[in-house]
Amino acid sequence: MANDIRGAEAQSDRTEISAGFAPADLPAGTSRTIQLSAGREIALYNVNGEFYASENLCPHQGAPLAEGTLCEYVVECGLHGWQFDVRTGDCLTVPEKIQTFEVLLEEGLIKIVL
Repeated sequence: MANDIRGAEAQSDRTEISAGFAPADLPAGTSRTIQLSAGREIALYNVNGEFYASENLCPHQGAPLAEGTLCEYVVECGLHGWQFDVRTGDCLTVPEKIQTFEVLLEEGLIKIVL
């Protein structure tokens, strides 16, 4: 399930986007795709009540990571099994990395800092 962003607000050199839903809408152990403009996607993860975000596409063949398997702090790509630490973006399978983003909880909503 993908969510469209609900607007962006710039603060100095960073942009915060609202995921458009509350933390309770993303249960622990699950992930969700957030659609950005121009077709860009962010994967949002809930690891035991801690929220993390990364680019959504696996660098191997572009499979959506939000549709992979999330086990604690590791998401596994559903296509070929590459594994990434959602906290750092480090690949645990090969020497590769994905971009990660800061996640904030403000005014009862999840926000992602780009």
